Amino acid sequence: MADPIKKITLKDGTTRYRFVVDIGRDADGKRKQLTITKDTKKEATAELARIRHQRSTGTFVAPTKMTVNELLDTWLKSATRDVEEGTSSNYDNAVRPVRIHLGHKPLQQLAEEDIESLIDWMLTSGRQRGGKPGTGLGVRSVRLTLGRLRSALNLAVRRGLVVRNVAEHVTVSREAKRKAEEGKAKRQPWNESEVKTFLAATKGHRLYAAMLLALIAERPAEVCGVRWEEDVDLDGEGTITVDQTRTIVYDRSLEKGQRNKVVEKKAKSEAGQRTLPLPKPVHAALRAFRAQQAKEKLAAGEGYESSGYVLVDELGRPWKTDKLRREAYKLMEAAGVRKVRLYDARHACLSWMANVAGVPDTVVSAWAGHSDLSFTKRVYVHPDPQSLKAGSDKLGELLS
Repeated sequence: MADPIKKITLKDGTTRYRFVVDIGRDADGKRKQLTITKDTKKEATAELARIRHQRSTGTFVAPTKMTVNELLDTWLKSATRDVEEGTSSNYDNAVRPVRIHLGHKPLQQLAEEDIESLIDWMLTSGRQRGGKPGTGLGVRSVRLTLGRLRSALNLAVRRGLVVRNVAEHVTVSREAKRKAEEGKAKRQPWNESEVKTFLAATKGHRLYAAMLLALIAERPAEVCGVRWEEDVDLDGEGTITVDQTRTIVYDRSLEKGQRNKVVEKKAKSEAGQRTLPLPKPVHAALRAFRAQQAKEKLAAGEGYESSGYVLVDELGRPWKTDKLRREAYKLMEAAGVRKVRLYDARHACLSWMANVAGVPDTVVSAWAGHSDLSFTKRVYVHPDPQSLKAGSDKLGELLS
């Protein structure tokens, strides 16, 4: 059998050793070959043996000039084939730090040290938007990015572009996790007295009904998405159906200044699509809000936009979640209560239902729109001092 390694002489007189080896077939069944050139016959022989061995064991990876950015493009195309626009935007945003920090790097040169460097950079100075640029991102954001990168590298492994997933065993440092837990501990939902103070100060305000909807455990996108005709029934005791969200998606394909666009969609799960009986104060507030909107429509005449949404301005134009949050923070300041996220206001009522009112966990989870009961208990139900006092009182009954 002829020796596949050939001795060649370059134009400058330098001697090299070259061989051509079959490395499989492309998608059309055409044979693919790889040409390798080495300085010595020994190096060429060893490389040929390595390639043949890896081909026989199915571990051979052909050289490629693909960059990390090109892999992410391929992965996004595959990962977002059958997802909603908002999810697709989230995926794109999650891998943006990878593009900035490692996008230029050849995929096959990526190492664990590069992934660790990415994480350190994100935690210290990786923020690009949603705060002061150049500051550190939260651990949750870093974990999301790391998860998407792992998924992209898994695709690269499956398609024979790399030997292994170099992000598989990289984690966020314990110190970063500790700091994140400290920050989480500082961010406490309202207690019962704060909820009552806020509602007392807000009663009579145009947005009173909207604040009540947020407090009965509707997410901001759900508050903005609820419609009078389709979702609100004020007859009898009344109900409200949570079936549609109205949220903001960041679309990088649009021009700067116009990238935040509104997306309306159904709730993302069957559990999220729920019909809630209206507590009496919420029922009354919605009736008053609808009557006020009728007066506003009459006053505005042809300038009124009949959008059909519950949360609209004086001209009938529906609100976006960012405006709802800004106005809620203004009301919190005016009421003299701690500024909390609307999600934390939602947490406060879910915690109260579970810890003080004794509502069964399954009901609290269904009310919140969760399919996973353990998730509701782990993330949304907080043992605040007042609920712990309720537990103490119950123990007192037992021990007395």
